[in-house]
Amino acid sequence: MTEKPIRLDRFLTEMTGFTRTQAKEAAKKGRVAVDGVVVRKTDGKIVPGIQKVTVDGREITYQAAEYYMLNKPAGTVSATEDGRYPTVVSLIEERKRKDLFPVGRLDLDTEGLLLITNDGDLAHRLLSPKRHVDKIYFVRYSGDLPRDSVRRFGEGLVLEDGTRTMPAEFEPLAGGEALLTLREGKFHQVKRMMEAVGCRVTYLKRLSMGSLKLDESLEPGQYRPLTQQELEELRQI
Repeated sequence: MTEKPIRLDRFLTEMTGFTRTQAKEAAKKGRVAVDGVVVRKTDGKIVPGIQKVTVDGREITYQAAEYYMLNKPAGTVSATEDGRYPTVVSLIEERKRKDLFPVGRLDLDTEGLLLITNDGDLAHRLLSPKRHVDKIYFVRYSGDLPRDSVRRFGEGLVLEDGTRTMPAEFEPLAGGEALLTLREGKFHQVKRMMEAVGCRVTYLKRLSMGSLKLDESLEPGQYRPLTQQELEELRQI
């Protein structure tokens, strides 16, 4: 399907990381060409996929939207920029667009499923409190788990600061491990919920978000594009 015409400056900012001012300056200096013809202004329109745009002789291909499943490693921040730690977006080496962002946040030391995209509408649907999208976490913890923990999680917990959580599904496993299903995303929620029952999280990994499940073949730090089926299922949420 042919892309709709868009302004050249928008094309350049989305696909190169230029600001509009930088795109304008690059064109003034003769660095930008459309179909082999140098253009000095960026306010005209081009048709991505039909017309060829180059900067300094390098072709700039257009991708309207990108979707990546990342197995987030510990030590990376769920952000687009950070002055101290590597970001999750920086791990997506094959990305074409410069406006990708993580859908939601995982703590610095948390691993697991993270969707990286530039689709704001999809991100809004997945994160909207009104939709209550299930997120499943694998938890390792220290401390003695109360016998009534399943009931307490199921009724919703009151956190140390007085915040009440929505009901959650808690499934204890052997050896200080558990599965926890949340339908909201409060700050440090899993850790704070475990603290509310007298335990401390020692390892945390997100396994799924809605219909999207972490590909078990992905090692921490690895990623892959979403399949068409995965994307279609997410769009039905």
